[in-house]
Amino acid sequence: MTDENTTEETEVADTLSETPATAANAAPEGPDPESDPDMFPRQVVEDLRKENGKYRQRAQLADTYATRLHTEMVKATGRLADPTDLPFDETHLDDADSLNAAIDQLLEAKPHLATRRPTGDIGQGNRGGTAQPFNLLQALKERV
Repeated sequence: MTDENTTEETEVADTLSETPATAANAAPEGPDPESDPDMFPRQVVEDLRKENGKYRQRAQLADTYATRLHTEMVKATGRLADPTDLPFDETHLDDADSLNAAIDQLLEAKPHLATRRPTGDIGQGNRGGTAQPFNLLQALKERV
């Protein structure tokens, strides 16, 4: 048993003594920009990140404008009570037929979303023509 323990201790000691030297040779202590062609200076990376951030903000603003335009296009049709009921789809911005087809499909599935604005003569408001002032005597004569 002693020979086996001695052999194992020697192998472990040899492994430990080789490991730090091998690790030090394999991995340099810090990144060296001159030796690594894929590394860029810090200022260049920061400038690229700022530029990319500006483009992301512009894209987000464009998405907001597209959503607002879609809502106004749906509102202009006058077929929905709430124009935000139709979900945003970019193809509706370019093709009016696809917008109308989407509204038709939505109203077919959910007819309660249609506008309820009365049209035509409903007996209220200005009826046109010249109106005579109210005459109580004339109204009583008509009743008799």
